[in-house]
Amino acid sequence: QVQLVESGGGLVQPGGSLRLSCAASGFTFSDYAMSWYRQAPGKEREAVAHILNMGGITNYKDSVKGRFTVSRDNAKNTIYLQMNSLRFDDTGVYYCAKRSRSSWINSEVDFWGQGTQVTVSS
Repeated sequence: QVQLVESGGGLVQPGGSLRLSCAASGFTFSDYAMSWYRQAPGKEREAVAHILNMGGITNYKDSVKGRFTVSRDNAKNTIYLQMNSLRFDDTGVYYCAKRSRSSWINSEVDFWGQGTQVTVSS
């Protein structure tokens, strides 16, 4: 069965960095685009970053452009989110998500990870 297991969350000060990882199993990882989402307290879940099945082409939420970098290692069935210059409003639960196609365009999320908490606080 499909499994997505996130790790790397934690407490960080504003301006700090974290690297999230998501280990995937139960499907042919290199066939599918992947995404990172987040949900802040009291807010809806929102897309943060997407990456094509073979990597290379990515897409970001405007507020994280230049600060976050999504990448994947298809040999390790793992997707990453490098987060730099973290801000208070980056706080939330971060979810790894499998898309239904090789691209995030015209596709849907068909499986979610359990999430990992990121807290930016001084």
